[in-house]
Amino acid sequence: MGALFPQEANHFLSVEKLKAPHINFFVAKEVDDVLGCAALADHGSYGEVKSMFVASQARRRGVADRLLSHLEDTARSKAMTTLCLETGQPGLEAAHRLYERHGFKDCAAFGDYEADAPYSRYMELKL
Repeated sequence: MGALFPQEANHFLSVEKLKAPHINFFVAKEVDDVLGCAALADHGSYGEVKSMFVASQARRRGVADRLLSHLEDTARSKAMTTLCLETGQPGLEAAHRLYERHGFKDCAAFGDYEADAPYSRYMELKL
């Protein structure tokens, strides 16, 4: 992400912040190979998709779809009514298509995000 966007436009969580109690972190593996990861931040009535990443050698294998479906199922099991996310633009069009396939729609900035952030796209999925 650092190669795509300026530092102030990167909203990924550090490893330390991913350890917070309100974060659920998931890893997709094949034997001992890590294929991808995703995190769900629990904000009470809504969840936030954080840190979605799939290794280049695992792309186009459905890993991202399975990770995102797992986040959706986890959010539903926690009685969350909405799943939100902030993603970068331009440069992440494949990720945007993934979210759109899952039913995410553009929305206003949420939480602590800036409404006029030039590199951010905000999306939500009603569960």
